[in-house]
Amino acid sequence: MIVPIQVLAAVTALAAADTAEVWTFDRTDRIGGHATTVLGHPRVIDTPLGKAVEFNGVDDALFVDVHPLAGAETFTLEILFRPDRGGRPEQRFFHLQERDPKTGADTQTRMLMEIRVIGDQWALDSFALSGSTGKALLDRSKLHPLGEWHHAAMVYDGRLLRNYVDGVLEGEGEVRLTPQGDGHSSAGVRINRVDYFKGAIRQARMTRKALAPAEFLKVPR
Repeated sequence: MIVPIQVLAAVTALAAADTAEVWTFDRTDRIGGHATTVLGHPRVIDTPLGKAVEFNGVDDALFVDVHPLAGAETFTLEILFRPDRGGRPEQRFFHLQERDPKTGADTQTRMLMEIRVIGDQWALDSFALSGSTGKALLDRSKLHPLGEWHHAAMVYDGRLLRNYVDGVLEGEGEVRLTPQGDGHSSAGVRINRVDYFKGAIRQARMTRKALAPAEFLKVPR
């Protein structure tokens, strides 16, 4: 039996939709179909990549009442973002946080993406923690320019946690992460409202499998 190429394409698209959630930052009241809580005055801007949300590094942030990778045994977290000059040395630009289902309070289980500003450059800090087991990935010698668009990714295949900038591997480590529970998310700041991000975010994609670099989102150059 020969399956028409249109049917194969539709099946492939459906499978991708089942494993990935895409949040495009082209408005502030809703992200990825989810209502937001807005802190400060993040604003929508036009960029070469399309519309994005810009954060001032002082009191701007967006909160979403969902953890898009809850229950994932493997995952890829990707962000298209532009860190700008003038921010603090430590800035968290994306944070997924588990909540205790009984109390609603935040647990220690979380995953996050930060930058460390060193001079006029930055290094990627990625971290995932499930219960008492976690892994941080940060290499301060791998620096990137501020004021430009970049792709950052954190990938977990069930054994290794890896992080990438612009498709290039920056660090990896072995860790056993159990799936995280339901919770909430923040963009532009930590969940507890410290370490604000100065820059812009265009898109986030959360995929429930480990992607290869060739499958990552691309920054137009």
